[in-house]
This record gives sequence, structure tokens and C-alpha cells, in this order.
Amino acid sequence: MNYLLKIFTAILFVNFFTQCHHNQLDVDTSKVEIEPVVFKRLDIDVFSIKLENSPQKMMEFQKKYTSFYTRYVSSIVNNGGKTDSLYSQTLLRFIENKDIKTAYNDLKRTYTDNDIELIGDEMTEVVKRFKLFFPNRKTPKQFVTFMSGFQYNVVYVDSTLGIGLDMYLGSNNMFYDMMQLPKFRTRTMNKEHLLSDAVRGWVITEFDNADPVNNLLNHMIFYGKIFYVCDGLLPQIQDSIKMGYTSEQMKYCETYENKLWGFFAKDNKLYDNDLKLVSEFTSDGPFTRAISKDCPPRIAMWLGKQIIRSYMKNNSKITVEDLMNEKDVQKILSKSKYKP
Repeated sequence: MNYLLKIFTAILFVNFFTQCHHNQLDVDTSKVEIEPVVFKRLDIDVFSIKLENSPQKMMEFQKKYTSFYTRYVSSIVNNGGKTDSLYSQTLLRFIENKDIKTAYNDLKRTYTDNDIELIGDEMTEVVKRFKLFFPNRKTPKQFVTFMSGFQYNVVYVDSTLGIGLDMYLGSNNMFYDMMQLPKFRTRTMNKEHLLSDAVRGWVITEFDNADPVNNLLNHMIFYGKIFYVCDGLLPQIQDSIKMGYTSEQMKYCETYENKLWGFFAKDNKLYDNDLKLVSEFTSDGPFTRAISKDCPPRIAMWLGKQIIRSYMKNNSKITVEDLMNEKDVQKILSKSKYKP
């Protein structure tokens, strides 16, 4: 009898311990059945167009890529111009441009069909996890890689998730130097950051921040949610990549988390709706000037993610979907019991 009691007590202890450490992001995708994600290579297809075959090819691509092809030609290649009888000439000028041709050759060397296939495999797992977290939401119907003319990293439109591969040619690509892009930007313009950027771009579009309250806390919580969801969709990718930080910047955040939170918590900064102040703590850059040259940019987003982590840890019955549906940021902050 005593032996059975010990076993029962041990089982209760294990169950209690498991419940206390329940992680809402820990899901099993083995039973989720979806069509594997296959990226269509619009970047390669458009460069097969010649003057003599352009009418045929453009009709073919319109059918293959549906409305995204029209968007691509009118809004990306033509930079927001009208879709008229001359748009085919615009596309031809684009693919015949000397610099664009050179960049395209860089793109082909950097991203082989095998590389894109591997990205598709990773995205398949992302979509499976998304379906478990958000069973009632739709996922992209089409996945496309394209040549943006160095304008767009990620677009999600007309049920299509598109990635501008020319924005991920490698941090030292000569075109980035020619455009005089700052180092804090080019540091993440590579293969390593492509998937996390694409997923974050999709998630931001999926959960639009339409709250009329435009204070700093609202932005912290919104982006904290976004990065938390990205953690759930990309558990295999390290935090520094998903945040776009260096290892040194991550170490700074972890070392000074308490002081960083104190900086925002005092003087009602959290409730300030000055757009300039909000931008200062949520915009990209080499560092956060108002705090320190060692403090990474978008520091309010990083702190927001820590608040959300604390909220989910201290409210184990809240699902990821519940989190994204909760619009009361003050409630989230209070129930997070966040105390670094």
C-alpha cells in the first residue's frame, strides 16, 4: 500500500511540475497534413522573357502566378505605376538593365534550386505550426521568390508570400555598397536572416496593429506578440537572428534588462503617445540613442517580447490564439507580473 502511495504521489508531483512549466509554444506537428511548400521562382521566370516571346510568356506567368504577377509588374517593377498597355515594356527594360542583370547573376549563384527547396521545407514546418496555433486562420496559398530591384524584402498580398531574394545576397554584396546602405542594415541581408524576416513579415500582416491607442506600451505589446509568435513558428532559429541582433546586443539586453525596464517604467514613458518618442524606441538603427550607444535598436520590441513571455508563463491556460486576440495591453502587462 505504501509503495502504491509513493507511486501515486510521484505521479502527482510530475503532473504538477509539468503543468507549472507548460509551454504554449511546444507543439507536435507530426499529425498535421498539408501540401509541402514549394516556392515558385518568379525571379528566374521573368528573365526568360525576350522581346519576341514577351506576349506569350506574360500570359503564361499571369496564369501561373495569378494576381501576384500583376502586382509584381505594376507595383514592384514599375514602382507603383499604372498597369497599362506599356507595362510589358517596363518589365523588359527592367530585366535588360545592366545592373539588374548583374544582380540577377549574383542571385542565381547565391540561391540554387536546392537552396530554395530547403527554404520550402523549413516553411512547410512553419505553416504546420501556424495551423496548430491558429486553426481558423488561412495560410498563404502561394509562395514566390522574386527580383525586387532592391526595393522589397518581403511582401504578403493576394494570399501570396513573396521574398525579394536580391535583398539577401550577402552582407558584403557590392550592390549594397554601391547604394551606400548602412552596416546595421546589410548585416542582416543574407541567407541566415531570410526565413525569419519572411515569417515575421507574414505575421505582422496577419495581425494588423489597428488599435487607436498609439502609445509606447501599445507598440511594445504588439511587437512583443509578433516576436513571441515567431518564436513559436521558428523554434530552431536563435533569438538573435529573429530579433536581428548581434550576440553582443543580445548579451547587453540580458545583462541590463532590469535597468532597461526601469528606464521605460519611470516618468510614464509607457503611456507616452508622442510618435517621435515611440519611433525612437521601435525604429531600426545602429543603436538606441536615448539610452546608450551599446543599447540595440528597437529595444522596446525586445522588452515587449519579455513581457509577453512572462504573461504566457504566468497564465498557462492562455493559448497563442487567445494572446493575439487580447487587445487590452494594460491587462496583459498587469497579468504578466513582469519583474526583471
